[in-house]
Parts: sequence; structure tokens; C-alpha cells
Amino acid sequence: MSAQTLAPVEQDRKQLLRQQRKRDLRRFFHTMFSRRIVILGVVGTGFFLLVAIFAPLIAPYDPNEVDILNKFSGMSADHWLGTDAYGRDLFSRIVFGTRVSILTGVIATLMAAVIGCLLGMIASFYGGVVDKLMIAGCDTFMAIPGTALSMALLSLMGGGMLNMAVILCITTIPGMLRMMRASSLSVMSSDYILAAKLSGENKLKIMVKHVLPNSISPIIVMTSQSVGTSIMMESGLSFLGIGIKIPTASWGSIINEARPYLMTAPLYVLAPCICLALLIISLNLLGDGIRDAMDPSLRGA
Repeated sequence: MSAQTLAPVEQDRKQLLRQQRKRDLRRFFHTMFSRRIVILGVVGTGFFLLVAIFAPLIAPYDPNEVDILNKFSGMSADHWLGTDAYGRDLFSRIVFGTRVSILTGVIATLMAAVIGCLLGMIASFYGGVVDKLMIAGCDTFMAIPGTALSMALLSLMGGGMLNMAVILCITTIPGMLRMMRASSLSVMSSDYILAAKLSGENKLKIMVKHVLPNSISPIIVMTSQSVGTSIMMESGLSFLGIGIKIPTASWGSIINEARPYLMTAPLYVLAPCICLALLIISLNLLGDGIRDAMDPSLRGA
């Protein structure tokens, strides 16, 4: 066949692929939003994301501005949620704490997803000793409780948002690696992977072009559900006083500071707790919706 004959055929093929992608995208969103409760999760997650992005515009005060003469002031037009034990505006600190918590959780989860995908594909592709060593390493890390491992790493690396993100990433990688390995192994047995190997195609190209696109769905679902876990872990460690360091505004550190004043200033404790609970619930609902859209057979499970 001549080049002039092949050109229309190639154009038709590309057009069919574009139409198929559009149909798949429409089906994805239709399945994802088929349950109203998922819409609540999307709205809630979107709300907290907007708060985190526009925190400097939303917060009326500097979150670290101390006014010791105005401590524990009640709700008013000047201070919507009152002030804390140092006279800092509680609403401003919660708004900036949203940014810290979300940023830490998202960075940690994305780093874990990238590293876990890479190592999982390598383990499934090469097998043998490489696979056994990686699985043994995963089993070792997963045998240690996540909180205990995070506390041990924090004692070595110190607190701070960046160190916290790295530590949460380390504790999340084993699960991502095992998930990607299991998903990749089913793809590796496919005929087109064998054909690519026999044709002498570059190993890296096979993993990126063939293995990754066909095994990434479980990782997307796991990533969406792991963000909430990472945020909760960060808040828990900050509550214990070993995570995000004071005076940086973090929901966990705010709750830790407010703990002695639970009876005298309940809003000081309840406001960040409610925000944390709503964000975790919203993220879990969003993750369930993505799971349903990626694999409708799991719908309602």
C-alpha cells in the first residue's frame, strides 16, 4: 500500500482512538458521580483545596501574630473563632493549617506513588533475586507499625513539613510497591509484552509504554485513598509534638496546644478536630468514587 493510501487509514484510527477516549472519560465521570454521597466528597475536598490555595486571602490575620493581652477572647466580628492561648487568631491558624496538612499529605502520597510504581514494575519485570529482595524489604517495613516507624524516623531526621512528607512517603512506599507489583505481574504475562520482548524492544520502553499504562489503575485508586491516611498520620504526629514544629500552624499542633483547655475553651479543640474529620471523610468518599469508576465490579463494596 502506498503512503497516500495509508494516510487516511491512520487518520481514521487516530479519530477512533480519540472517540474511544472521550467515551471512556464520560463513562468514568458518570460512574463516579452515580452516587450522591461521592458528590459530597468531591465538594468537601474541593472546598478544603480552595481554602489551602487561597489561605493568605481568606485568613484575616497572620497566623503567628501573638497578642498575649487578647488571649482566649470569644467569637466576635474581629475574631470569628476567637483567639488561642497566645492571642493568635484561631480562624487564621486553622486556615493556614489546612494548607500545611493537605500539602504534606499530597506530597508524601505522590512521592510514594512514583517511587512505588517504579520499584513495583522493576520487581515484576526482572523477577528472581530483585523481586525477592524488594518483597523482603516491603515485608520488613510493613511488619513495623506505621506510627512507630514514623516516630523513629522523626527522631533521626527531625520535624518540619519537608521531613514529615519524606517520612510519610517512606511508610507508604511498601504498600504502593506491592500493589504495583501485583498489577504489573498480570500485565507481564500478556501476549503483547512477550511480543515486545521478542522484537528486541528496550526494557525501559516496555515498562513505560506497555506495563505502566495497563497497570496504573489500582495505584490511582490507592493514591486517592492514601492522601487522607497521610494527613491523619501527620496530624497525629503533630498532636504528639514530634511532627510539624510550633509555631507553624498545623491542625495536629493546634489540637495539641488546645488539649489542656478542653473544658474552658472547647472551640479551641473542636474547630480543628471538626475540620480534620470533614477533610478525611471527604477524601475517603472521593477515593471510593474513583475506585467505583476505575473498577465498577467493586461498586458498593
